[in-house]
Amino acid sequence: MTANEKAKAKTEQATGAAKEAAGRAVGNERLTVEGRAERKQGDARQAKEKIKDVGKH
Repeated sequence: MTANEKAKAKTEQATGAAKEAAGRAVGNERLTVEGRAERKQGDARQAKEKIKDVGKH
């Protein structure tokens, strides 16, 4: 996994989790859903990079 892609994945996961928590705290369903989607996008990016790493070995 390249360092740049790994950083992007972690950033998306953290930002998404924060948005999701903030949305729940204030009762804003749109923000909660947006955060969940962003977190899942980070998870997908991380999984894609891990698959690339496995293919190299």
